[in-house]
Amino acid sequence: MERGRRLDRAFSDAATDLDSRDRAFAHELAYGVTRLRGRIDHLLAPYVTRGLDSVEPPLLELLRAGAYQLFWMDGVPEYAAVSTTVDHARSIGGRKAAGFSNAVLRRVQAAGAGPERFPDAGADPAARLPTHGSHPRWLVERWLARWSPEEVARLVRRNNRVPGVCVVPVGATPEAAASRLREAGIEAEPVGEGTACVRLARAADVVRALDIASPAIVQDPAANLVARYADVPSGTMVADFCAAPGGKILALPAARLQILAADRSESRILVLRENARRVGRPVALTVADALHPPVRDANAVLLDVPCSGTGTLARNPDARWRLEEDSIGAMASLQARMLAAAADVVRPGGLLLYSTCTLESEENHERVEAFLADRPDFVLEATEAVPSRFRDRAGFLEVTPHEHDFDGAFAARLRRDA
Repeated sequence: MERGRRLDRAFSDAATDLDSRDRAFAHELAYGVTRLRGRIDHLLAPYVTRGLDSVEPPLLELLRAGAYQLFWMDGVPEYAAVSTTVDHARSIGGRKAAGFSNAVLRRVQAAGAGPERFPDAGADPAARLPTHGSHPRWLVERWLARWSPEEVARLVRRNNRVPGVCVVPVGATPEAAASRLREAGIEAEPVGEGTACVRLARAADVVRALDIASPAIVQDPAANLVARYADVPSGTMVADFCAAPGGKILALPAARLQILAADRSESRILVLRENARRVGRPVALTVADALHPPVRDANAVLLDVPCSGTGTLARNPDARWRLEEDSIGAMASLQARMLAAAADVVRPGGLLLYSTCTLESEENHERVEAFLADRPDFVLEATEAVPSRFRDRAGFLEVTPHEHDFDGAFAARLRRDA
């Protein structure tokens, strides 16, 4: 992950030989350390004289793992958290590394991780939220310029919670799927709020649930709201230019759709093919770049663009550390080019759905408003396919984690002049 690989993929490869119990332990440790890295580093820093940057990366990761086990893994005795970390440190750096790790963790353990160890929330939220809240300072400051300190604190707390797992049944109602799951011994409830999602009580049940619930796909309610907000009529020819792994295109509620799914990644297209086969939805597949659309025209185009992903930091905790401030502008530039390319293949009278999973205005409202200024042949078309609490005054779909307790999502439904 430190070399730039996504945590979910890195963990999946690293944990292939673990049994279910060890895998669950390793998952909690890896994701917990990543999620609370800012908080952990603030606790470690006073006891590393030369600064954390002076510590070799493998040893620093061990210190973080030891501290996480000390304070946030109740099943690990404190002596075991320290001794195991010291043993690992010895194996990678000898006696000196072992002694250093033991000294640092003993002092961290003695000092504790109480609120007094962090800046005061009322006096200095811009210092409290990056440390105790474990988010990059530049991102916290960006959010504080937009929302109140209390709202940003709620967002940060939500991002530091382990997210729930939801499935969307294909071919059945959420109520019927939830009933079927409960009959099979899986605790589940419909999410409601205009979504087709069913929330599972235990993430470990997800593999069984996918087959029992109709079949189904894994999808957060925010992403499902995007699919429903698209409001694509039955019988439509739909092209999705950033389709893989297929969640939104497979969750479209309309029937008899003719679907072309494109993505620039062949490996991800293969995942989409398997997902479509499993749920029984016919989809034509192609490998293509959204900047060079693979069709001449389409009744409806879905464009779920690459984005900074700041609405999904609870689900992807590594993204907060991988993201850089200037990448938001770079993303917005790419999105503008993708939006222009997609617009050219929408038939007169056709529909273009632009969506992201970011909270940043440059990639959302500003991006669409700039597009509409350049393309007067398109207008924002309101829809009541999702509840009004998820639509702003202009008609955009806007889901925020701290207000709705889902992942973040944004979408604009754009109609081309007939």
